[in-house]
Amino acid sequence: MKIFRDGAAVGALALLIAAAATAQDRPESILPPGFGDPAPTPAPSPAPSSAPRDSTPGAPATVQPLPPGYTAAPLPTPSPTPTATPTPVDLTAYELPDFARRSLAQVGTVGPEAGGLTARAFAGSDGQMVEKLMRRLDAPIPSRWLSIALRRALVSRVDTPAGVNGADFAAERAWLLLRMGEADAARAVVQAVDVADYTPKLFQVAMQAMLATGDPAGLCPLVEPALTVANDTGWLFARAMCAAFAGKGPQANTLLRTASRRTGRSIDALLAEKVVGAAAQGRAVTIEWDGVDRLSAWRLGLATATGVAVPDELLAQGRPQVALWRATAPMIAPEVRAGLADRAAAQGVLSNLALVDLYSEVEAADSGSGPVVTAARDLRGAFTERTTAARLKLLGQLWGGDADRRFRYGRLVLTARAAAQIPVSRDHADAAPMLIASMLSAGLDRRATRWESVATTGDGWAMLALADPRGRDVDSDMIDSYRGSDGSKGQAKARMLLAGLTGLGRVSAANAEELAKPFDVKFGAENAWTRAIDAAAARGDAGTVILLYAVGMQTSDWRGVPPEVLYHGTAALRRVGLGGEARMIAAEAIARS
Repeated sequence: MKIFRDGAAVGALALLIAAAATAQDRPESILPPGFGDPAPTPAPSPAPSSAPRDSTPGAPATVQPLPPGYTAAPLPTPSPTPTATPTPVDLTAYELPDFARRSLAQVGTVGPEAGGLTARAFAGSDGQMVEKLMRRLDAPIPSRWLSIALRRALVSRVDTPAGVNGADFAAERAWLLLRMGEADAARAVVQAVDVADYTPKLFQVAMQAMLATGDPAGLCPLVEPALTVANDTGWLFARAMCAAFAGKGPQANTLLRTASRRTGRSIDALLAEKVVGAAAQGRAVTIEWDGVDRLSAWRLGLATATGVAVPDELLAQGRPQVALWRATAPMIAPEVRAGLADRAAAQGVLSNLALVDLYSEVEAADSGSGPVVTAARDLRGAFTERTTAARLKLLGQLWGGDADRRFRYGRLVLTARAAAQIPVSRDHADAAPMLIASMLSAGLDRRATRWESVATTGDGWAMLALADPRGRDVDSDMIDSYRGSDGSKGQAKARMLLAGLTGLGRVSAANAEELAKPFDVKFGAENAWTRAIDAAAARGDAGTVILLYAVGMQTSDWRGVPPEVLYHGTAALRRVGLGGEARMIAAEAIARS
């Protein structure tokens, strides 16, 4: 999405501004027919009396609608704007004593002491607009490091912004995490709310989080209160499965028959029956995928939980996040997960350490052959071979191939610590750019800067100029020299270098304007998105800044990101104290453009 050159995008923004306070989008479910029928519109959820109210409405930003036929996970039905009207659901049977209840005024799982954002990360923004931006963001986004920052914002224990219910706000955060491929994080967020405080929207998202993690047992604490809100088929099947988990086989079979009357002997009913049979030691159920033309979260989640293989042709039809969910599912064999893990790492779902651990499992098994097993052995050799030349050769094999760009960047993440062990030497100058890109993909910036005496030109120099934690100014002549040698299409890398350096404050404003002229880049141009992210930065709303940055980066590839977006996003992150993330995103732009 080119928000600086696409007039249609600017027009869409104007429509968003006008419509923000009115109707919400009708969600589309990924559950099978009969599972995703919208529940009646619930009465408004009460806003907690302790929710912060000292907020200034944030400016909206350009968004893209969900693509036609989007079916990777159900979009939850939005709850109406909170008012003083109580939710017409009797949840007294599920209420905790007052001393044990968690407040909806602040929801999340990670505090600043554990790496989360501060509690006021969204507090100065209009809650309804933040929710709308989350709901309409087209994830996954192309940047690994921005995805990591967005995950951090969404799981942080933050104050609920004004105008929204805390449980609904948690639902929107979890739903975005699911679309990003962050199934475990989404589950943690929905579980950060007491069941007694769940809204219809949070029940819907919670079901998807449990299915995405392949854990139908996680639905059990939610089943009975969920059925008081909506008599959906999915929850009826969940009630049967949970009875089986509790050792109530006969009751489970009765409930299963009742739920099956709605769907007949469909693949969805058979998968639920297989869960019941496995839990209650009942009869075995054979799953046949003949005639099934669509993968849903229900089918994927229950198949994963019961060890049923999903046909490759169905998996291939899934949205990108389906592969990311499977890459982190412990029930799936390590060799299968490793085949998906490089893309998960490129997206920020898996860290370097998690990726290395997974490949180590594959290598330790010492079974079979194939690309994944070969890569696992090459990775081991990249750490253990005696000579630097041998280790570099293996690293080159891991980085090579004809795979897509996300896969190749995931391999850079995989090899980051092996790359950090290569001694700095001018003899390895040809490999320096890849070694630097690999180290920076895992945030090893100080180790990467050891190569500054070798990488004095080209991409290696550009990445170090952006990632250097010492924050030194960059000479204009060096930027001009890099532009002259940049062979990327449209000199995309040189444009990103200038944008990143300007946003990081390493090039003066006067020099930036002069250097930008040959690129037709206008850092001073304004539109609603630039005003929104600048205003959020001025308020110190780090969570809103990250979300708006992601909104500006809705494209399938780094090559579609305008340099102005990198500039404004980098500058805004710096202003809210996230300079490290700003440096890594800017360096990633060079590695992936």
